[in-house]
Amino acid sequence: MGNRKVFDEPISVLTDIVRDDMLICCGGFGLCGMPESLIDALRQSGVKGLTVVSNNAGVDGIGLARLIESGQIRKMISSYVGNNKTFESAYLNGKIELEFSPQGTMSERIRAGGAGIPGFYTRTGVGTLVAEGKPHMSFDGQTYILERSIRADLSLIRAEIADEEGNLIYRKTARNFNPMMAMSGTVTIAEVMEIVPVGVLDPDHIHTPGIFVQRVVKSTVGKRIELTTNRDRKP
Repeated sequence: MGNRKVFDEPISVLTDIVRDDMLICCGGFGLCGMPESLIDALRQSGVKGLTVVSNNAGVDGIGLARLIESGQIRKMISSYVGNNKTFESAYLNGKIELEFSPQGTMSERIRAGGAGIPGFYTRTGVGTLVAEGKPHMSFDGQTYILERSIRADLSLIRAEIADEEGNLIYRKTARNFNPMMAMSGTVTIAEVMEIVPVGVLDPDHIHTPGIFVQRVVKSTVGKRIELTTNRDRKP
């Protein structure tokens, strides 16, 4: 390790951090903005009993699906569970628990955790399975349910560029859940495509300030395209 926040490889950045039974926030929407190098290093570490917060747990054979295959994840907190046969099979066969959280609610639970807000009321999910066992409250004649915030032991996120103090810039929709997860983590580790010296990034262009990021490592995995759509060429 050179700079106190910059590490040489994904496995070393996790070595003294990860442990069994952690609550981990993991960025990404499908493959977009997913910290694949850090997920692979987490698999290599052998930790188990994990509760992982992720929109959809990657895709089959890539990302968090590999941790589901290896039995390292005990529970997923997710909002979209389709298009991932590994996740679906593990859940239907009782090998993994699932806490379903509507996407906007999940995002706000993570953001609230980073902001120090223990809970909030929302109308989303009222009258459905999502509302079962949760306190209800009436505001202005409408029923709301209480959702608890999410504060992670560890957040694994991906950005495009970081400086040596952990200030981050994301690329377009790869931003998705990553900024709020960076805030939610007791420890946040960012996997990035490029690391630059302090002072190179325009302060007005920084999306996540380095105060929320404890460690940075360069990605060892190239960007993937989840679905390729081509327009028919007209003669």
